[in-house]
Amino acid sequence: MHTFDAVVERCPDTGYYVGYVPSFSGAHAQGKTLDELRVNLEEVITLLLEDGDPHIQSEFVGLQRIRVA
Repeated sequence: MHTFDAVVERCPDTGYYVGYVPSFSGAHAQGKTLDELRVNLEEVITLLLEDGDPHIQSEFVGLQRIRVA
């Protein structure tokens, strides 16, 4: 069992959710809903793992909100 953290954004032009796994080349997908995005990310990650475990060079820590005037 593998666990990956994905960054999720919403495209303002299409309304689609876009997600990617930092430092995992090729691990990105999109979906109309968050559920569809999760399913699509699971599928692409499963396909990528068929080539073996990824060589991830950094660890996702989290997000910080920065406010500037």
